[in-house]
Amino acid sequence: MNTLNPIPKNSAQLNIALVTETYLPEVNGVAITIARMVEGLLQRGHRIHLIRPRQHAQDVAAQHDAYQESLFSGMAIPGYATLNIGLPAKARLVKLWTAQRPDIVHIATEGPLGWSALAAARKLKLPISSDFHTNFQNYTAHYGIAWLRKPMAAYLRHFHNKAGCTLVPTRALHHELTQDGYQNVRVVARGVDTELFNPAKRDAALRSAWGAAEDTPVVMLVSRIAAEKNLPVVFEAFANMQQVEARAKLVIVGDGPARAELQAQHPDVIFAGMQTGEALAQHYASGDIFLYPSLTETYGNVTVEAMASGLATLAYDYAAAHQHIRHEVNGLLAPYADTATFIKQATGLIANPARLQRMRVAARDTVASLTWQRIMSDMEAVLIDTIGKQGETHVPLQKRVASVAAD
Repeated sequence: MNTLNPIPKNSAQLNIALVTETYLPEVNGVAITIARMVEGLLQRGHRIHLIRPRQHAQDVAAQHDAYQESLFSGMAIPGYATLNIGLPAKARLVKLWTAQRPDIVHIATEGPLGWSALAAARKLKLPISSDFHTNFQNYTAHYGIAWLRKPMAAYLRHFHNKAGCTLVPTRALHHELTQDGYQNVRVVARGVDTELFNPAKRDAALRSAWGAAEDTPVVMLVSRIAAEKNLPVVFEAFANMQQVEARAKLVIVGDGPARAELQAQHPDVIFAGMQTGEALAQHYASGDIFLYPSLTETYGNVTVEAMASGLATLAYDYAAAHQHIRHEVNGLLAPYADTATFIKQATGLIANPARLQRMRVAARDTVASLTWQRIMSDMEAVLIDTIGKQGETHVPLQKRVASVAAD
C-alpha cells in the first residue's frame, strides 16, 4: 500500500463512526475502497470506529491504536453466500453513539444497517456524510426484478438526501445525481496504489503457466463474475481478436455466481479465480490488454488498477474510464452500451503491437499521480466542512477547527 504522510499537527483530529455492510477480507470494490479510506484517515491522524456485520461465526472485532470495530448481526445476500448484509440496529447504534459520541457518522452502504445508522445519527443530531458506491437500480434488470428499478432509485435518493453530503468519485456522476434530485453531492475522487499495481510485477512464470510466451498477447478481465457485469461481450470480442492473433489468451480473474456456467461454456479461457494483494498485482501486470465491458459501475476501480499495471484498457465511456482514459492516447473508449464498437476496437487493438505498447506506457503515466494521499486530504476537507455546517452540536470540534483556521 502507498505510505501516507501523517496529518499535520495543527489539523483537527476527527472521531469518525464509519458504517459499512462490506469490508475486508470480503473482495469487492466497495470493501477495498472503504479499507483504503480507513487506512488513509488513520494515517492522517483521525480515529475510526468501524461498524459492520459479523462476517462469520469466528469473526472478532479488531481494536488497535486509533481504530476499533463493532460487529453487528447480518445475513447472507441471496446469490452471494460469502457476503453479509447488516440487519436493522437503530436502538443499538443510538445507545453506542450516546455513550461514545462521534464527530461525524460516515455511511458507506445503503442497506438495513446503513438505514439504521442514518436514523440513529439523525435522532442524535450528529453530522452525517454518505458514499454513493453502487448503482443498485441498474442491477435490477439482470436479476429479474426490473419492476424495482424506480422504487430502488427513489429509495437511494431519499436515503442520501437525508445526509449532510453524498460523496461520489467522478464529475459525471455528480452531474447525473444532481439532475436526478440528489442534494449536497460532493466529488471526492479515488486513488490507486501504484506501488502495488505496477508493470514491474510482470511474471514470466505466471505467463508460462497460461501457455503464453513473452510476445503472446494476453487479454485480461478482473471482475466479479456475475450477470450485471455484461461478460458475454468479452467472450465475443475475444473470439474476434483470435481471428487476428490465434495465439492470444484470455485470463479472467475473479469469482461469482456466473463462474461455473461460463467456465463450462468456455473451456479454453483461463479462469484464475479470486486473487488479492501481490498475486492480483502479478496477474494484472502479466497481461497486455484489459477489456472491461461492465455497464453498471459508479466508478470501476479495476480500470485504474489495470492502467497502473501498464495494460492497454478498453472500456465504455463512463465512470472511471471517462475520467481517466484519453481515447487513442492511453487506452480506448467505446460509446456507452455500443457492443459493436467495443468489439471492433478490441480487434483493432490486438492487430497493432506498436500502438498497443504506446498505450500501455501512457496508461501507467496517466495514473502515476493518482495517489490516495491527495484523495484523503480532499475527503478530510469535506468531512470537516460537513461538521461545520451542523452548527452548535459539536462545539469542541468547532473550536478545534476554528483554531486551525486562525493559525
